[in-house]
Amino acid sequence: MRRLGKAPLIDRLEVLPMFRWRYGLCVLPAAAWLFLLGAGDAAPREENVKPIRALLVTGGPYHDYAKQKDILSKGISVRAHVEWTIAYDPVHDLEQGKKHLNPVFEKADWAKGFDVVVHDECCSGVTDEAILARILEPHRQGLPAVVLHCGMHSYRTEGWDKGKITPWFEFTGLPSTGHGPRRPIAITFTDKDNPITKDLTDWTTGDEELYNNSMGKVLDTAHPLARGKQKVRGRDGKERTDDFVVVWTNLYKGKTRVFATTLGHTNETVADGRYLDLVTRGLLWAVDKLDEAHLKAAAK
Repeated sequence: MRRLGKAPLIDRLEVLPMFRWRYGLCVLPAAAWLFLLGAGDAAPREENVKPIRALLVTGGPYHDYAKQKDILSKGISVRAHVEWTIAYDPVHDLEQGKKHLNPVFEKADWAKGFDVVVHDECCSGVTDEAILARILEPHRQGLPAVVLHCGMHSYRTEGWDKGKITPWFEFTGLPSTGHGPRRPIAITFTDKDNPITKDLTDWTTGDEELYNNSMGKVLDTAHPLARGKQKVRGRDGKERTDDFVVVWTNLYKGKTRVFATTLGHTNETVADGRYLDLVTRGLLWAVDKLDEAHLKAAAK
């Protein structure tokens, strides 16, 4: 097992010689994912398409990130030309996990060489503003991002629960402070002409968490793409329907594209083809490559 900093990131799979290792991170070319998924007889990737270099930052408590990191990266690479580096923090203890900084962020140049970062971490207790500034700096400079599920509830600096637009909320484009129970969510795409959603259809998830919109709307820099409705029972015993934005885009600092969704708590949701289609298209939009060249045949 290779280590980065004080915490192991991912076990080395000796049986897969196509893996490349750097500083304890796993890098797997998109073509290798096709092999792993049994797509060896699929049409070869066009030689003139350069794969997108994506960093997946993941780990923390509450979620099965050990499995979801593979479900997500493999599922996206089946649909688009993406090469992954996975920075997985396995510290899963409830109290320690949410306070533990992913070791990939220990260096100032943590994002060097990547085209996009997928924030799928869960670390609400990482609240040091200097550390958060280091995490956000590449994005301030224009590095595109995707933010998934508990990534929205991470880095809760002062005022996060008092109506303040924190640095992280400014980045994600939508303040959220909590979620409902695990129940099905009916998803409706509200902007069906957007390039991300134009070929997608409404659906209802299995048991899933619906994150709130604590300010009642997205920020002015953001644009909603889908809403989710969930039937819940209040403390008074009466049933109500919560209705919140669950998918959106954000233009951070006037130049950086951010795609975000609060969906993705369970393995079942993450493995759902409709979810993977959505995140794939969002990632490609973020890097301004949502086109025929970068989508693979199965996703067109």
